[in-house]
Parts: sequence; C-alpha cells; structure tokens
Amino acid sequence: MFSSLLIANRGEIACRIIRTARAMGIRTVAVYSDADAKALHVRQADEAVHIGPSPARESYLVGAKIIAAAKATGAEAIHPGYGFLSENAEFAQSVIDTGLIWVGPKPASITAMGLKDAAKALMEAAGVPVTPGYLGANQDPANLAKEAAKIGYPVLIKAVAGGGGKGMRLVEVASDFADALISCQREAASSFGNAHVLIEKYIQRPRHIEVQVFGDSHGNVVHLFERDCSLQRRHQKVIEEAPAPGMDEATREALCAAAVKAAKAVDYEGAGTIEFIADASEGLRADRIWFMEMNTRLQVEHPVTEEITGVDLVEWQLRVAAGELLPKRQDELSINGWAMEARLYAEDPAKGFLPSTGPLTLLSLEECDRVETGVAEGDAVSPFYDPMIAKLVCHGATREEGLSKLALACEAVECSPVRTNAWFLARALANPEFELGKITTSFIGNNLEALTEPPTATEELKQIIADVICCDPETGKPSALALRGFRLNRDAASSVKILLDGLAETVDLVMSEDELLDAGWERPSVYQDSVGNITAFEAGATFRASPFRFDGGTHHSAHDGDILSPMPGKIIAVEVAAGDAVTKGQKLLTLEAMKMEHSLVAPFDGTVAELNAVAGAQVQVEALLARIDPVAGEVA
Repeated sequence: MFSSLLIANRGEIACRIIRTARAMGIRTVAVYSDADAKALHVRQADEAVHIGPSPARESYLVGAKIIAAAKATGAEAIHPGYGFLSENAEFAQSVIDTGLIWVGPKPASITAMGLKDAAKALMEAAGVPVTPGYLGANQDPANLAKEAAKIGYPVLIKAVAGGGGKGMRLVEVASDFADALISCQREAASSFGNAHVLIEKYIQRPRHIEVQVFGDSHGNVVHLFERDCSLQRRHQKVIEEAPAPGMDEATREALCAAAVKAAKAVDYEGAGTIEFIADASEGLRADRIWFMEMNTRLQVEHPVTEEITGVDLVEWQLRVAAGELLPKRQDELSINGWAMEARLYAEDPAKGFLPSTGPLTLLSLEECDRVETGVAEGDAVSPFYDPMIAKLVCHGATREEGLSKLALACEAVECSPVRTNAWFLARALANPEFELGKITTSFIGNNLEALTEPPTATEELKQIIADVICCDPETGKPSALALRGFRLNRDAASSVKILLDGLAETVDLVMSEDELLDAGWERPSVYQDSVGNITAFEAGATFRASPFRFDGGTHHSAHDGDILSPMPGKIIAVEVAAGDAVTKGQKLLTLEAMKMEHSLVAPFDGTVAELNAVAGAQVQVEALLARIDPVAGEVA
C-alpha cells in the first residue's frame, strides 16, 4: 500500500477521501484554488498546494498543475474523486506515465465508455441489453430522421459525448425532429466539441436504476447491488436510494449479472457504475431494463451502497489501485436494510432553483445518520463551483424507516443566510407516489408547481416570532403580555405587526411562547440578532422576520421595497435612476451570477428612493442595491 495520496478534487468528495485515507494511515495532500484557500478539505488534509485562480478551468481542470503538486509533495498516488478530471483518459494516462499511481480504471476503459454510441455498440456485442436505437456513423439529417421513424416516436436525440442532461432532446412527433436535431447538435458542438448524436427509443415511464461494480487487476469483478436514482430534476439526481423499490430477486440477479458482464467487457478495474433505464409501466422486469452508459469513477451517491453493504468503497479503490485483490468475493456481499440520500443544495426552489451563494453564518445538519459535506458553519458557498452543501444519508431496517429518517433530517436543516432546497426535499419525500416507490424520472417535472410552492410559516411559528419580538431586549425573557401595551404605545393589544419575509403581517397573540410549549407545541429554532432581526427555521424552510417599522405614517414597512442581491455577482445593467417613478414588475437592474443573468424588479408602484447599484460593480449576497418607496396606500 502506498503511504501518500493527492486528492485532485475539492468539497465533500475530497473530505470523504481524506477520512478513509487517514483511517488507513495514508498521508493526504489537498489542492486548492484561490476561492478554496480556507476550505474544509484544505483544513483537513495533511498538506495543501495552491494550484491557481478560482475558475476550475484555471485550477482543478489543469492536469499539469495537479501532477506538479503531487511531485512537489512526494505523493505516490492521485485520487480524482468525481467530476473535474475523473473521467479524463488523457489525464489518467499522464498520471501513469509520470510514475504515479492512478486511483481509477485503466485509461482504455475510460475511453471505451466515454462515447455513448461506441459504449452501446460494445455492450451490445458483449450481450448486454441496450435501449432500441440508432448508433451509426451516418449523421446525415435525412438518415437520422429515417432511423427515428424506424424506431418509432417518441425518441430521444442524444449527443454521443453528452452528459449532465446537455445535448439531449425529446421528440414526440416526426414534424419536430429536424428542428430538435439542429438544436441538439448545436449544443453538443458547443458543450463537448462533438456534434455527433445517437437516436434511441424514449421510455414512457422511465426509472433510472444503476449497479455498483468493482474490479481488480487480477481479473475479479463483483457487483454491490443496485441503486434507484429516478428522482431527478433536468437529468440531475436529487434523491437516491438502495436497493431499488419493487426489485424482485430474479430481476436483481439478471440486472446485476448484466452489469458485471459490462464491466468485464472493458477489463474494468476500480469503482464503476453501470446505468440502466427501466420501463416501469408494468413494474420492474428484466426484459424491460436496458443499458444506458457507464460512469468510470466513484458516484456522488456511493454512500447508499456503503450503508447497505457495510463496505467502504474508497478503501476498496485505494487497495485495488495498490494492486491488491478485492477485499470480498461476490458470495460475501449482501444487502442489509435500506439507505437513502438527499442532495442538499444552496438554491431557492421557489425562485426557479436560483443558486444561493454566500456565507454560511448558521449551519446545522442534525437528525441524520451520516452527513457528507465540504463546508462547516462559518464557511461560504462559492459561486465558482457546484452549490452542493451536503449529502444527507439515512439508513433503516426498512424503506419506510429510512424514508422517515431522511424526511426528518431534511426538515431539521438550519442554514442562513444562504437558502437551501431542504423544504423541497422534505416535500418530495412526503409525496404519496414517492412513499409507494412508484416515481419515474418525470416525477419532479409533473409535480413541479406543488413541490416548489413557497413555504409559509405556521401560525404557531408566527406566534413565537411575535413573542420574541416583544421580548425584553435586556433579559431576553419572553414577556409579550406584559410589553404589548408599551411596545404599541396604547392599551394592551391582542396583536402585533411583524415583517415576515418582506411582507407585513398582523399576528394575533393568542398565547405566549410558554403557553404554546405548555400546550405541546415543539419550539422551532429561532435566532435574533443584536438589532432585532429574526431568523427562524421550520420544516426545512427559513423565515426572516423583524419588527414592523412604520415609514412616514403610511402602512408600509421601511423594508418592503428593499432590493437585495440574491447572491454574489456583477451588476451588468441599471435601468433606473434615483427619483424615478416605477411600476410593479418593472425591471430595475440586471445581476450576472453563476453564469446566468437575473433581473431584479420593482415589488410595487413607487419611487426609487435609494440606488446603490452601479453597472460593472461586484456585489455580495443581500447587499442593498436599491430601495423603492411605495405610493401611499398601495401596500397594506
């Protein structure tokens, strides 16, 4: 076994690899960009090397810098994690040619599975069932249209070098084929430098099921059973579980045998995943499950496989890379219970899943069996990389137990000021279709409106927020009943006006917090800063509140018209000037962030009372960019 390892990655996967390497007594070397100088993986590693500017193309994607860092620190092996350079055969070969150990499959195996059309042809020749389709080299539009008609609509046009949902188009009728082909080829050429496509049958009720495989350099290949990754948004996995619901033993045996056959066909070494698509219109059947592609690396969702098998897949990777035999034979592997994983992202589902980057002033991930993360409270979510905060993993004796535990873990997430998708995850887990294990890859799309409806605070939470606002600021003791009259400068009142997520609300003070607790209500987490602003968490959602402040005798909060930056970014256009009259919905300015443009608009009719935005300026999350004073009487 080698004694030192460089991890050519960042975030939670780098931290995950460090954990296993340390347990094995292996020294670890981290690499980092400017943005990651103080990142968790840098703090956890034994040594760290700076490899360049924040953009990945200038740091984590520059193979020469990675290899130079390994040489400079005396590392004997390189683990690529997933993403970045993990499936780059040229980089893998460079590592090997330098005399370092590559913790991954042979470059030839990566190449063989790198192009979807070639991989499918190889699998078909090896006797692995593949989705009906056209994989030929003739890319003439007329020929492709002819093949699509032969397959039968609906069909999928897919870039042979595609991934992550890019370079893919669904065509339901022949008249749409030509335009969809042009669009797909254009995106494929732009994203992957390869405009070639394949055509395959579109499955009406698709489920995404994949099998974890593992090979060593001695010719041994085993599977570690299947995972169901059908809960997806735009082809990106959201919640994964193992084993797959509704999978009988006969179907599992046939599926896993096909996966092993696929791995052996490319002389596979290390951890890999064979991805299949299943037509679930009549349940899971071996004759309705087809090969899609192979991922020649460790998967994001590998923890669910570890939880049901008791295997450390990273340890296996390191041992196999060192030339050892697989630690277990096939007959020594079995399924124990059920595991589920949810991907917690810094994004706002209620705003089209807008990324939410910035400081993690508050971060608590409790009620969870296992948390895989690359950040801690006090760190920040960078706009330069994938905005994943953590993977929440739960294990139970049954699917029902695992699901219940994961739902509670999502509801218990506390994160601020960065927004998360925790409440969205909790809603998905509570959906009857998911509870029954009957979802398909179109589940989120079909239920998007219900799943992304902005969360609202319960009346009990409003009661507690109002009661905290009425606390004695010196003692911190809730005393709403005693202070109501004083606060409102009148006789004891039965209500308090607060500002909750930017909207003024009147809360009837039926009971104080103590009375609510006595009545059996479980107090949610509520935090108050030095100026009275409140952050409260409930069912995975974050609510921000403050005392209602009157402005010039009108009935609007002074904060109603605050236009705040939703994330760090660059102001690329300012459409108004101070003093301008604006109407509700009118564009005020445009912010560029996370490679997208975001328009910020007026919340109501009014006047631009304050303007801090300047074209070309960089701004931080929640920076006050403008303030709109409403027309008197327009906002209640």
